[in-house]
Amino acid sequence: MNRLFVVNKPIFRSSNGYMSYVKRKYATKKVGFSGTLDPFATGCLIVATGQYTKLFQYLNKTPKSYRATLWLGASSDTLDIEHIAHIAEVSPFPHAYLDEVLQSFVGDIEYLPPKYSAKKIAGERAYDLARQGKEVTLKSIQSTLYSIKLLNYSHPFLHFEATVSEGTYIRSLGQLIAQKLGVEGTLSSLHRLHEGAFRFEEEKALNPFEYLAIPRNRCIKDEKDMELGKKIDTSYLENQNEGIYLVETSNFFAIIEITHESVIYRLNRLEKFATAPL
Repeated sequence: MNRLFVVNKPIFRSSNGYMSYVKRKYATKKVGFSGTLDPFATGCLIVATGQYTKLFQYLNKTPKSYRATLWLGASSDTLDIEHIAHIAEVSPFPHAYLDEVLQSFVGDIEYLPPKYSAKKIAGERAYDLARQGKEVTLKSIQSTLYSIKLLNYSHPFLHFEATVSEGTYIRSLGQLIAQKLGVEGTLSSLHRLHEGAFRFEEEKALNPFEYLAIPRNRCIKDEKDMELGKKIDTSYLENQNEGIYLVETSNFFAIIEITHESVIYRLNRLEKFATAPL
């Protein structure tokens, strides 16, 4: 069964661990997901089964929006509520000042990813090294904060919503906000609202054609050659410009790449979306 859909990941379940539930629910062994959510985070998680697990790198998953709560005065190595080290009392801030601080981050931001993250260091995950008590040295990364707004402030909890580029660590954004306020802080809640056009809608099956970040092309010769994976050249295609394309045939669809030398199958003989989702 090939299926693309969005689940609403519950709190205190790892994204990978939640796939066991998905496998049982949909009676399938092949399941994948994109855009890992931390165990304490909830919300939109893109899931695919069967052949559609090969599509993740071609999906349009940006921008992403989150709702988060920053606990001012709380300190945690993980930058979330899983490992609170201590809590300090801090004075309240004026709402106008908080809004000013939040808006100061709009645009490109550079920061260090959390040491408890899936970033790899010499082939090992940063969070594995951190849990072993080993030194974790990560390179700074850049993200784009498209917008941010203060939703509510009930001291010491600051609730905000942020729209960001793919790969942004909201835990690190929370840390940057706290640092600019001159206090410690950690996220006490995090909920992903959407990834691009992907939103949770009761796990309904989605047509991948509507979510791919690549243009369409058209086969103008015998499409059976393409379905069978035979070698083809640009004369088979309506658009012969270099690039990556979706090509639909009568029974399947393919993702191909046109280079200056040849036409390469990236994916082929993928079954079309079923019009009667489960």
